[in-house]
Amino acid sequence: MRKNVALVLGSGGARGLAHIGVIEELEKQEFNITSVSGTSIGSLIGGFYAMGKLPEFTEWVSALRKKDVYNLMDFTLSTNGLLRAEKVFKRMNAFIPDKAIEEMNIPYSAVATDIINRKEVVFTTGSFYEAARASISIPTIITPVPQEDRILVDGGLLNPVPVGCITRTENDILVAVNLYDGNNVKITRNGKGNNSELSENKAFIYGSLLPSTINDIVKKIIEFIPGGNKQSQGYYTLVHFTTSVMLERISELSLMVNKPDILINIPASSAKTFDFHKAEQLIELGRMEARKSINQYVDIHVN
Repeated sequence: MRKNVALVLGSGGARGLAHIGVIEELEKQEFNITSVSGTSIGSLIGGFYAMGKLPEFTEWVSALRKKDVYNLMDFTLSTNGLLRAEKVFKRMNAFIPDKAIEEMNIPYSAVATDIINRKEVVFTTGSFYEAARASISIPTIITPVPQEDRILVDGGLLNPVPVGCITRTENDILVAVNLYDGNNVKITRNGKGNNSELSENKAFIYGSLLPSTINDIVKKIIEFIPGGNKQSQGYYTLVHFTTSVMLERISELSLMVNKPDILINIPASSAKTFDFHKAEQLIELGRMEARKSINQYVDIHVN
């Protein structure tokens, strides 16, 4: 008999493409996903799954190359963030039309953070894309979403693994995917290898994507590209690693309070925020980590 699964998908930028591999492995092992809840990238992938459109999204994102990812970035001089994210949502909407959350195939919820009223917001009705857009608004990076008396940003700020927001059915299995597993993070003291990657990224932006008429924004963008050197004093580096430490700890505490039956950990070092051109390897990573965690669960509860 197929076991029902309530699936929780965490936040973590491009690492969230591992969610696709997790879903594929759960289905391969004949688990029946009956509900899904997500924060940030988890809200996006969870929504596509609940709509029955995950294969279309997977095909599209797997074909993206580094240049394609940069071309989908709509930079802005706004003091609220570097990216508007309108271009990528418009592109996705072209081949996966928006849908009301209450009309999805299974119960779905997306989590955002209301920074005015200092509380989480859980979307269970209304436009899927509007909910996902609010949920992925990484503070200082992607512009927030104003709504009447509230301003919405990334749900991961308060709830990176929204285990408490999932719809449950009797005797289902709670499965959570945590993208902030810090146990396997490799710290590079001298940053030599990663600095070369940073130089490549800078040259790529200067040489092929951004016109010379917006040099001011280029300088601003460069400050936000992570070089991987933990000793760097760059603004983005400080924000990035400080936030990562905070979210790792919040995730740990959340999972202690709401312990899932199956926890699938994705290493925090497996990808940077915008490494969407690494889709295939991240999806495979999700399959592999899901397989290990599922086998451990089966060994304990079945054998």
